Amino acid sequence: MSYSITEEMKRGSVIGNIAKDIGLNLGRLSARRARVDFEDNGVQYCRARAGKPLELHRFTIRVQDINDNAPQFNEDTLKFEISELAVKGARFSLDVAYDGDIELDREDNNELSLVLTAFDGGSPQRSGTVVIHVTVLDANDNAPVFSQTVYKASLPENSPLDTLVITVTATDADEGINGEITYGFDHPSDENKKFTINPSNGEVRVAKPIDYEKESSYEIQITAKDGLGLGTDATLFIEIVDKNDNAPVLFLSHSLIRFLRMCLLVQRWASLMFRTETQGTTDRSAALFRLEFLSMSTEQLDRELVSDYNITITAIDEGSPPLSSSKTVHLTVADINDNPPVFEEQTYSAHVTENNKPGSTLCSVAARDPDWRQNGTVVYSLLPAEVNGAPVSSYVSVNGDTGLIHAVRAFDYEQFRSFKVHVMARDNGSPPLSSNVTVNVFISDVNDNSPQILYPSPEGNSFMTELIPKAAHAGSLVSKVIAVDADSGQNAWLSYHIVKSTDAGLFTIGPHSGEIKTQRDISESDSMKQNLIVQ
Repeated sequence: MSYSITEEMKRGSVIGNIAKDIGLNLGRLSARRARVDFEDNGVQYCRARAGKPLELHRFTIRVQDINDNAPQFNEDTLKFEISELAVKGARFSLDVAYDGDIELDREDNNELSLVLTAFDGGSPQRSGTVVIHVTVLDANDNAPVFSQTVYKASLPENSPLDTLVITVTATDADEGINGEITYGFDHPSDENKKFTINPSNGEVRVAKPIDYEKESSYEIQITAKDGLGLGTDATLFIEIVDKNDNAPVLFLSHSLIRFLRMCLLVQRWASLMFRTETQGTTDRSAALFRLEFLSMSTEQLDRELVSDYNITITAIDEGSPPLSSSKTVHLTVADINDNPPVFEEQTYSAHVTENNKPGSTLCSVAARDPDWRQNGTVVYSLLPAEVNGAPVSSYVSVNGDTGLIHAVRAFDYEQFRSFKVHVMARDNGSPPLSSNVTVNVFISDVNDNSPQILYPSPEGNSFMTELIPKAAHAGSLVSKVIAVDADSGQNAWLSYHIVKSTDAGLFTIGPHSGEIKTQRDISESDSMKQNLIVQ
């Protein structure tokens, strides 16, 4: 910052308003105890009516000369002795007259015209004049001056590289190399690396990506130097304009997860909307969070129908265009023991042949429980009952884990042909739930019984006697053999046969009826005693 004042100014004269010129608030000047320090000497030329924390601003005060001094020679009278034979154009050195003012200023007047008068010592005195044309050569006595002490610019973030931010200009009253201005950044810094400045025309352009979320403003010191190194500084403030280039970031808290679980427990979905100014998005625009759930029916939650829910939470900011991000919360419905085991069949049938081996498998029952873990673990057992007066457990057993039903003993078809077993399936929930099923056990017959002859009764021996008339004709009924078999079905079908007889052609037996009849008339020549063996 440069100020220009004239010399001989009175004490208390205003030089400039530093608060306005460097863009500081008056309150900050006062609160931070601003003061003025001089670099060249300890003389206090100026003061400021207004530093915590320390902040430095450099000022240059240029004092302009006024013509308040007359030229002065060291002597009142100068004496020269010049030979009369002096050659025309001879030079004679004069003592220099000193003037406290600045004699020549090319920037005010670059040419001077002087009239030199020469007087001789004759009588009458004669004189001659000559006009001296003086061209004032430039000296580098002027530093460049910026058009503004503080430049301000705004720049949207994500601007393309080489985007023109602002053009700064400075002028130098000198000429030639003394007035050639080169622009640059005063001190290398990270901020400067984001931008470049054209050393010839002062154009400031984007050199690296600009991100509002990393830096919202930049303060850069710019210098303008002439050809011989005189320079001045200006401040460039660049405000970065936020653009909606960041989607909200969702952080799901445990409290929100608990809330969602509570929604499941109370059988109700929620539709929530809330906003935040700082959380969930790094852009300046506020983020609008929407929690939208589909409506649930009035039916109870059933883990066995739907065990898991995926709830999507979307955060939408209010930028233009709006950006959003989503997260999905996975919720699992906790199981309760609300389902009893269910048998795959309403009744079961087991078929076993008699005389089976103890431990043989009769059948298998199976029940399914849609609950989870111990609530769905099924254990099988027999319900207490009796079969022919004996506990059912003395006839069959059931494997508690697999549901396989085994015979405990060998069955006798001739004692009983079927019986019922009641099996219970119980889960391991608390309290446990159960269901029952009936197993019908059918015993199949095997041919394990020989026929028993009921008539004629042998009465302790295998012989019996029948009497027939001597004059019996053919087809006469002689006797009948009656036998039974304890087995059933084909195993109990009986057939009768004469395996041996005294006269093979005299008698016949009905194979199914057991009736013994004569095949011909009995004659006088037939033996009075006939022996028949019937099987």
